[in-house]
Amino acid sequence: MKRDNINAINAPQPRGGYSQAVSVENLQRLVFVSGQIPMTSDDVVPDGFEAQARQVWLNVDAQLKAAGMTKANIVKVTTYLADRNHVLANREIRNDYLGALAPAITVVIAGIFDSGWLLEVEVVAAQ
Repeated sequence: MKRDNINAINAPQPRGGYSQAVSVENLQRLVFVSGQIPMTSDDVVPDGFEAQARQVWLNVDAQLKAAGMTKANIVKVTTYLADRNHVLANREIRNDYLGALAPAITVVIAGIFDSGWLLEVEVVAAQ
């Protein structure tokens, strides 16, 4: 098994002993992208749910690009929302990003690590 840890330089750097993404190759290639947070590479958290959600997807894109993939490779999305009132806005923004792509999706209403973050998104991509 070949394993590569991936951390895009244009997204927040990991803190706490993890990689932003892990690539595992064996007959097929899977990339597991850690939960992406609504923070820029300059450690700025945008105001409001829509801006945070769009930043999260920019960070997902950065990790996929660092792995040599695109959103077309996403096969699984897990979204953690701090508030169920954001479910519809989350769906709209996610659908804007994914377009016609229809990966498996899970949405969980949960406490988020930082109280200023309104969501976190992790993906699995395959090639």
